[in-house]
Amino acid sequence: MIRRVVFLLLGLQLITALIVAATLHRYWQPAGPLYWLALLDLFYLVCGAAVVLLVRLLISANNFRLSLRDQPGAPRLSLAQGALLLAHEYWANLQTTSYDMLHPIGLQLPAGQHGLPVLLIHGYGCNSGYWRPLSALLCQAQVAHYGIDLEPPGASIDDFAPQLHSAIERLCHATGQSQVVLVGHSMGGLVARAYLRRYGATAVARVITLGTPHQGTALSLAKYGPGQNVRQMLYDSDWLRTLAAGEANSQRELFSTMYTLHDNIVAPAQSAQLLGAQQRVFAGIGHVALGRHPETLPCVMDEILAASRSACRL
Repeated sequence: MIRRVVFLLLGLQLITALIVAATLHRYWQPAGPLYWLALLDLFYLVCGAAVVLLVRLLISANNFRLSLRDQPGAPRLSLAQGALLLAHEYWANLQTTSYDMLHPIGLQLPAGQHGLPVLLIHGYGCNSGYWRPLSALLCQAQVAHYGIDLEPPGASIDDFAPQLHSAIERLCHATGQSQVVLVGHSMGGLVARAYLRRYGATAVARVITLGTPHQGTALSLAKYGPGQNVRQMLYDSDWLRTLAAGEANSQRELFSTMYTLHDNIVAPAQSAQLLGAQQRVFAGIGHVALGRHPETLPCVMDEILAASRSACRL
């Protein structure tokens, strides 16, 4: 379903760019030779695309503005650092929503696979295509993995737990392993916790979460997102309190949480902390970029490979 939504949004952006180009063509059409008019129309198309890209840039910048308002204690960045932060997040958004989410990951079984298989759990409004950069590294390391696509997008997080259970069973059957490593971005980490509460940790060796709102997010913009899962992820929600109360304390030892102090979705950033888990903190990285950034991806791979080494010693 998310893939169809991405197609629709890209179509709307294309229509917007064409409307801008057509408007410029109508009101600014100087006389000249045919080749000049053709070049001018091409320039109008470029202007239309630039308008769409500029609007998307302003949306990203506004998200950071709102997040800084909701977490005034975030470390200050220089102008250059702030520009780099915005650029990384903007590019991550463009890559994710314009290409990667059109190409879901599915089940990947590299030749000569070894170690524990990995189940990749995307966040709100995404699909498994979000994980394409990490999938490339896993394939290079010959690690089997499966990118699940959670449906329907706006369902309760509890409704995703059985889907996760089926995906784990499928991955274990395909690889001959009895345990998997779970990697969840944003809401995906909460889906992993909902699974563990319902099914236990027998089939899970390690859980790695990136930018997961374990305590929820107070970002004002999040209140307007569609779906029951959005309300469950609001700061200190009833669902989050119930989840925490129903968890076994020993399960927290399975977790490694990674989060950024400049998250533009999870606010305050410390909401991504999980009591009893190992914490890894980054700065100067946005929410979407967190799961595909050159600074975080090696850390995720280290955690995955360490879990495999620990399993081999048992």
